Amino acid sequence: MSPGGLLDSLSPYVRVATAVMPFACAMMARIIWGKSQTMSWLITFSTVWFVINVMTAPYSAPMRQELQNLFIRLF
Repeated sequence: MSPGGLLDSLSPYVRVATAVMPFACAMMARIIWGKSQTMSWLITFSTVWFVINVMTAPYSAPMRQELQNLFIRLF
């Protein structure tokens, strides 16, 4: 099983949660423990994780199928 196949088997809600939860946890940690270099790095990495998840979402199997159907209808 490829890593893409693993992500394709997840429900859309779980995929959104895996994108949002690290960022939300990093923000909560910053609120709880204050501003520090570690918190800045944690927020930076969680933001990058969120962006990667958002950018790769169109490449999931259902989204690819929907894009193909859209192109077939348009052209």
